[in-house]
Amino acid sequence: MVKSKIIGLGAEAVVTLNSDKTVSKVRPVKGYRIFQIDDKIRKLRTRAEGRLMLRASKIVNAPTVFSVDEKNHKLVMSFVDGEKLSDFLTSSGVDNAKSICFVLGKEVSKLHDSNIVHGDLTSSNIIVPNGGKEVFFIDFGLSFYSENFEDKAVDVHLFKEALEAKHYDRFDSLYESFLKGYSSSKNFNKVIDQLSKVEARGRYRH
Repeated sequence: MVKSKIIGLGAEAVVTLNSDKTVSKVRPVKGYRIFQIDDKIRKLRTRAEGRLMLRASKIVNAPTVFSVDEKNHKLVMSFVDGEKLSDFLTSSGVDNAKSICFVLGKEVSKLHDSNIVHGDLTSSNIIVPNGGKEVFFIDFGLSFYSENFEDKAVDVHLFKEALEAKHYDRFDSLYESFLKGYSSSKNFNKVIDQLSKVEARGRYRH
């Protein structure tokens, strides 16, 4: 039997691929917090992430949630096999890369039109299964519900920053394709207008 192995190790959680091809995400104890407060925070975040993933999976491609164990601060979900978007964009030809960015833009618009903000929308939290025709969203640990256009604009900004940092040689064409896909959002103009304001504040701070 293949042993379980850690496939993700972040500041908040440990993600493990299990022998049965499921994935476990566990929020470990944070020793710098008072235990009772830490336990409550981890329970609330586990519950919130599980609920958001369940809702998101009805709208876009996302892992299937099998169980939410608040007591042990643990989520068990399906494993999505494929490449991280960051790797796919590096290894693919420009046409395929533009195509998948267009698809991603459309899928992000579906989340935002349902008032789900991913919160960590980087090319490392998007999986492209074999074939490169669709995308799966993973890691909803920072996700939340919001009708606020600025929250959605920050999501777009995070992806834009990740794209520019890792794929600067193709940035213009890839981001343009993403925006073409995202333009299917009913609030496209309002979000993009707010994005300009978010980025203007960022430039001012620097």
